[in-house]
Amino acid sequence: MAFSEREQEASIRHVLSFDIEEHFQVSAFWSSARRQQWDQLESRVERNTLRLAEILAHFETKATFFILGWVAERHPGLVKALAKQGHEIASHGYGHELVINQTDHEFRDDIRRSKRILEDLIGAVVFGYRAPSFSITAQTPWALTILAEEGYLYDSSINARFQRSEKAEKKHGAYEIITTAGNIFEVALPTASLCGIQLPIAAGGYFRLFPYFASKIFLSQLEKAGTQLIMYMHPWEIDPDQPRMDGPLISRFRHYLNLKKTEQRLHYLLRDFSFAPVVEIVEPIRDRIQARV
Repeated sequence: MAFSEREQEASIRHVLSFDIEEHFQVSAFWSSARRQQWDQLESRVERNTLRLAEILAHFETKATFFILGWVAERHPGLVKALAKQGHEIASHGYGHELVINQTDHEFRDDIRRSKRILEDLIGAVVFGYRAPSFSITAQTPWALTILAEEGYLYDSSINARFQRSEKAEKKHGAYEIITTAGNIFEVALPTASLCGIQLPIAAGGYFRLFPYFASKIFLSQLEKAGTQLIMYMHPWEIDPDQPRMDGPLISRFRHYLNLKKTEQRLHYLLRDFSFAPVVEIVEPIRDRIQARV
């Protein structure tokens, strides 16, 4: 295939990641009653994720897939197919429970269970973790220590907050955090400041909310500064025909906004910029993995 001149000349590769979960598992629509219905609701995660894999293959791009253990148990062939295609398999926990709603013991069981399921399927070590809804916060100081104890090399769950800019963390990219169980890397999502508000513009929701040129400008500015973008999306974001769920008005607006436009915007993104998995291009993580081999 023919690459654009912009893509050929790019000196910076960014990180593209996907949080693999069903459309009915998003935290904005959470309820204990719906949780009990998960196995009765229509599953669309496999077809949507395979469509994402097709798009990535068209652009000769690999990505990091943070997969729920619950999904992996029900779609083991999907996990194996992604790994066979050269994508990085990472953990999104098991049951999409927010970390802030778990005890430390429950969290340990959740991330251990997910890691074991994924590693058994792909026959390789899972290095990365991303919490559902980025729910590792100051309220869960024990979470990173437990991740290190359970053998995770990096986390990507912090600094995606919608808040006033003066309260925002300024760290971007990967940085090392010291815990009592050893060090762990945090792969932080960059944010943009608009009218004094920090926006996690690397998120799928904001990718859908703003026109594509806004994302393109933001990425171009990051490249000029020599900074990698950590971009993430969900498979349900390319599925405009998914069943509609009842929930708060703001949740329905955020979830269903511009679903018809997302796939085309992803094509533009992959055309204009270069992406790869965390373990391939985030230097300190890549170097640590290579030292282990």
